Amino acid sequence: MRSYAPVLRVVGLLLMFLSAGFVPPLVFALASNDGGAVPFLISLVTVALIGALLYVPLRTNRRELRVADGFLVVVACWGAVALAGALPLYLVLDIGLADAVFESTSGITTTGATVLSGLDDMPISILWYRQQLQWMGGLGIIVLAVAILPMLRIGGMEIYKAEVTGPVKENRLTPRIAETAKALWLIYIGLTLVCTLALWAAGMTFFDAITHAFTTISTAGFSTHDASVAEFDSALIEWLLVLFMFVASMNFALHFLALRRATAQVYFNDPELKLFGILLLGISILITVLLWRQGVYGDVWESLRYAVFHAVSYTTTTGFTTADVYLWPGTLPLLMILISGLGGCAGSTTGGFKIVRVYLVSKQGLRELKRLIHPRSVVPLKFGSRTLKPEVANAVWGFVSLYIVCIVILTLIVSSLEEDLVTSVSVVFSAMNNLGPALGEAGANWGGLTDATKWLMSFAMLLGRLEIFTVLVLLTPTYWKH
Repeated sequence: MRSYAPVLRVVGLLLMFLSAGFVPPLVFALASNDGGAVPFLISLVTVALIGALLYVPLRTNRRELRVADGFLVVVACWGAVALAGALPLYLVLDIGLADAVFESTSGITTTGATVLSGLDDMPISILWYRQQLQWMGGLGIIVLAVAILPMLRIGGMEIYKAEVTGPVKENRLTPRIAETAKALWLIYIGLTLVCTLALWAAGMTFFDAITHAFTTISTAGFSTHDASVAEFDSALIEWLLVLFMFVASMNFALHFLALRRATAQVYFNDPELKLFGILLLGISILITVLLWRQGVYGDVWESLRYAVFHAVSYTTTTGFTTADVYLWPGTLPLLMILISGLGGCAGSTTGGFKIVRVYLVSKQGLRELKRLIHPRSVVPLKFGSRTLKPEVANAVWGFVSLYIVCIVILTLIVSSLEEDLVTSVSVVFSAMNNLGPALGEAGANWGGLTDATKWLMSFAMLLGRLEIFTVLVLLTPTYWKH
C-alpha cells in the first residue's frame, strides 16, 4: 500500500513557506492603506493553517521520498501554490474564481498572461504581489529544472549530469539538493539585484525597477503598467531588459559552473548557448527586415530596436512588449507566437521547447539522412563533444510527440469554446510555452475568454511549465498501481 504521507508533508511545508510570501504585500497594503491589508492577512492565516494541518501530523514520518513520489510532489506543490496564490487576488479584486486562479497560475508558472486591466490604478499591494509571485515561480523553476527533473529521467537536463556537481548526478533524492538549491538561489537573487540597480539607474522608479527585475530574471512578463515596457519609452531600459532576459534564459547550471570555476569559458563551450545566440541573431534580423520593408516604423534603426526587443522577449517566453504586436501586419504576429516555441536553454526560467531539444532533434534528423546514404554506418548522437545515451534521445522524441499531441488536443477543445480560431490556436500555444501574449480576442487581454477556456489554459500553463511528462505520468493507470 503506497503511503502519501511524505508527499502531504512536503506540500504542507511548502504552503507554510508560501504564507510568508504574503507578508511583503501586506506591508505595502498597510503602508498605502489601499484596502488589501485584511485580504492579505486572511490569506496568510488560511494558507499557513492549511499547511500546518498537513505538515504537523506527519512531521515525524521519516520515510524518504522515492523517485516515483517525485512526480506527485512536483505536481501537487505547483497546483497547491497556484490555488493558494489565487486567494488574495479573489479577495481584493472584483474578479471571479476562474480569473483569480488563472492569474495566479499565470504568475507562478511565469507565463505572464493576464485577465486584469487598469493596472496603473490598481492597489500597490496587488501590483507588488503579482510581480513577486512570478519571481517566486522562476526561482522554483530553476530548482525544479536543475535539481529535481533530471532524477525523474524525463529528458532535457540529463545531458548536464556529467558537468554539474551535486544532485543532478544522483538517481535519488538526497540532502545534497539543498546545497545545489542554495547556490542557485544566490545566483538568482544576485541577478535580480543587479538588474534592479541597472533599471533604477536607467530611469525607472525603484518600485518599478525591482518589480520589473522580478519578472525579467524569471522571464515572466507581468508589468505594473497596462502598456508594459512601452510605459517608459526608453531605448536604454529596453536594451538593458534585452541583456537581462538573455542572461536569465541561459542554463543556470552554466552560471553555477562559471562562478565555481571563475571563468567565462563554460559559456563559450556550450553548444546549446551557441545555437541560442545564432537563432536570436537570425530571428532579430528577419523581424527587422520585415518591419522595415512593411513600413511599420520610420527607419531601419527604429525597426531594429523593436525587432530585437520583441525577438528576445518572445523567444525567451518573457512576453514584455513595447508595441501592440498582435496588430503588426502580415505574418509577423504569427511568427512572434511561433518563435516562443523555441524557448531558452534547458535549466533556465524560460518556457517553450528548449533550445537543447531543438539541437538534438536537428542532430537526429541529420543523422537519419546520413544513415540513408550509408545504411551500415554507426553515427553517434553527440552534444558538443559528448556522446549521448540512447535513452536521452528517446526522452527527447517522447517529449516532442507529447508536445504536439497536447497542442492539437487543447486547440481542438478551445476552438469549441471560443468563436475565433486564431484566438484558440494562439492562446494554447502561448499557454503551453508559458509566453503570455496571444492573438485575436486575447491580443490585448485574456479577460474576454470563457471561464472554461481559462480553467483549461491554467492546466495548460502547468502542463507546459512542468515539462508535460511530469503531469501526464499521473494520468496513467500504471503510476497508481501499488
